[in-house]
Amino acid sequence: MPATMKLKTHDRYDYSAITERKDYSWPGGKRLAVHFCLNVEHFSFGEGLGNDYAAPHPQPNTRSFAWRDYGNRVGAWRLLELAEAYDLPYGLLVNTALYDYCPQMVAAFSKRGDEIVGHGRTNAERQADMSLEEERSCIGETAAAIEQHEGKRPLGWLAPYISQTHASLDLLREAGFRYMMDWPLDDQPVWFRCRGDRRILAVPYPQELNDIPAIVARKENGADFADMIVDQFDEMLELSQARPLVMGVALHPYIVGQPHRLRHLKRALKHIAAGRDGIWLTTPGAIARHCMGLPEGTVS
Repeated sequence: MPATMKLKTHDRYDYSAITERKDYSWPGGKRLAVHFCLNVEHFSFGEGLGNDYAAPHPQPNTRSFAWRDYGNRVGAWRLLELAEAYDLPYGLLVNTALYDYCPQMVAAFSKRGDEIVGHGRTNAERQADMSLEEERSCIGETAAAIEQHEGKRPLGWLAPYISQTHASLDLLREAGFRYMMDWPLDDQPVWFRCRGDRRILAVPYPQELNDIPAIVARKENGADFADMIVDQFDEMLELSQARPLVMGVALHPYIVGQPHRLRHLKRALKHIAAGRDGIWLTTPGAIARHCMGLPEGTVS
């Protein structure tokens, strides 16, 4: 008999069926944790990466730059007001270039107690394009900038463009990060192995319930996206009776901060807020801290 072909593996985690894991609950005996990630980003003008909605345009791509900048100038402030109206905590995923460009915007979220999550220096670069030392510098500079402005180092990370190298997880852990959201592999947090017998937690961050893939890539409209949020919430609330789950929603202010989409997002948030007594409405960092406090072996 021929030997079974072995595929390359990352060796970061082992397979685990969600139906075969240990049971646990979130604070207060809640079974569904819901978190909203607001991605605030900044780009170099006339160079670097962007996210255009049509055929790639030559630099300077003012159309793409200005569309993104709408999120910082207008959309983020509307989403801040929305969070205040619904008493909604954010995980604010920050490009640290924003501390130089519009520090008052980041400060407005920080002041209300939203979690500041590392999201690289700028979305004009990707870790996959970096050398080992360049990536180490990117991660270290991001952590240092957040510590300088917020008074403490960030607990969590999401890479710009969710782009990693083979060394990213080891570099993140060495820089003091305790969780990341770059691997959308599960509806529960999962421990990943790192170099030197260390580990880092993967907190669920959605690629489906994310306005860029849904609206920019799949061309869904604001009503469709709001329906997705409502349907996800209702179904996961039922599923969580059997096991604890995490529902994440990823938002970008230049997309859902547009008035015609904001109106539909309000509808979805109102639906979730109406059921808030039965869920843990929280931040990704609080989810990570809770998991770290559970008995060893509880989390996959």
